[in-house]
Order: sequence, then C-alpha cells, then structure tokens
Amino acid sequence: MSSLSLAVRDSSTMLRRNLLHARRYPSLTLNLLLTPIMLLLLFVYIFGDVMSAGIGGHGADRSVYIAYIVPGLLLMTIGSTTIGTAVSVSNDMTEGIIARFRTMAIHRGSVLIGHVIGSVLQCITSVVLVGAVAVAIGFRSTDATALEWLAAFGLLVLFATALTWIAVGMGLISPNAEAASNNAMPLILLPLLSSAFIPTDTMPGWFQPIAQYQPFTPAIETLRGLLLGSEIGNNGWLTIAWSLGLTVLGYYWSKAKFNDDPK
Repeated sequence: MSSLSLAVRDSSTMLRRNLLHARRYPSLTLNLLLTPIMLLLLFVYIFGDVMSAGIGGHGADRSVYIAYIVPGLLLMTIGSTTIGTAVSVSNDMTEGIIARFRTMAIHRGSVLIGHVIGSVLQCITSVVLVGAVAVAIGFRSTDATALEWLAAFGLLVLFATALTWIAVGMGLISPNAEAASNNAMPLILLPLLSSAFIPTDTMPGWFQPIAQYQPFTPAIETLRGLLLGSEIGNNGWLTIAWSLGLTVLGYYWSKAKFNDDPK
C-alpha cells in the first residue's frame, strides 16, 4: 500500500473514531453550542432594541440588530466548538491511547488529521444549528446570490480549519482536559473583542486597533458582507491571510508537539 493510501485509510479510521466519541459523549459539544445560542437570545430579546438604536441610526428595531450580530455569532460558534477539540486531543495524549497508537503500524499523522476533520464537521453542524435558531427568531439574508452563499460556506470551512489546528496545538501542550479548556478559551473570548456585537468605530480609540487587527473582525465583516450586502473592502483578503497563516502555524506547531518523544 502506498504512503498516500495508508494515510487516507488510517485518517478515515481516526475520523470515524472521533465522530463516534462525539456521538456517544455529546455533552461537551452541546454545552459549547449553548453559549452562542444563549448570547444570541440574550442580545436579541434583552438588548436588541437598545443596541439597534445605536447602530446606523435606524431607531429601535430588533430585526436590524439580529442581522448585525448573526455573522459574528456564527464565527463565535466555530471558536467555541473547537474548545472541545482541544479537550479531546488532551484526553488522548494523557489517557494512554496515543502511546498505544505509537506502537501500531498506522500513519503517524492520521490521529491529528482525524481530530481536525471531525472538528471541522462538528463546527459546520454547530453553525447550521445556530443559524437555524437565528432564522427562527427573524434573521434573513438580503439579496445574497448562490455564489455569495457558496463563498460564505467556504469562509466558514476555512476559518474552522484554521481554528481547529490552533486548538489541536493547545490540546497537545496541555497536561489535562481542564488546562486544555483554559488554554483554548481565547477562541471564544476574541469574538467578544471584535465587531461581532458593536462596530469597532464606536469603541474607545485606544481599543480600536485591538478589535480591528485580530482574526475574527475581518472574518465577521466578510461574512456580513456576503450575507447582507455590506461593504467588504480588504476584509476578504485579510480573512484568507489570517486563515491560511493560522492553519500553517497550527499544523507545524501540532506536528512538532505530537512528534516529541513522550516523557
């Protein structure tokens, strides 16, 4: 069997393993999924009228604010879901299964590839569920073409892949599941410091560069432009650059940590 065939076969096996784990132990994924859903309901029904009055001078109109925050919450959903990936990787590293895998004739990278593909599938599933809740409470995309929907889907997959590789690296450096969850917490906190809930130009001047020059803000603005027709500008290219950069960084970081000799 060629090296490529071996890698595909073993990665598929590891993917099935991770999907079975997610199905048998859904509590972690569901808990992480509840965070963006609760924020969506909170900001729409409690703060929606007040927040919409301060965005674009539309007055108190909750539907305006629903349209504004949904793209950010979809990307926040990806960040929260990947925390589960960090925890899962850490569990594998600390519970002895990786030591067993090292003694078997399997492709070395298949363990990580299985985690990454499984996590991306879970991220997209979670995004669909959060999107369904958003549609149920009034979110509507305006004038998005089929090509723009396809581009939005590609953006979500690319961003999920980038954050997943970073989460895998965080899981590999964590001594236990609790540490992995804490190390990956920035993946859910960064959206709170972006343009997900309010425009960056309404933030304090000293804080605006922090909100503008981080990976979530350009991704949110690009997704918002694709779904709602707002101006994208350079955000599309910045999103691609951030996503590819984080993917490469996370991949080589994870590979290096995984290949370290166990102590």
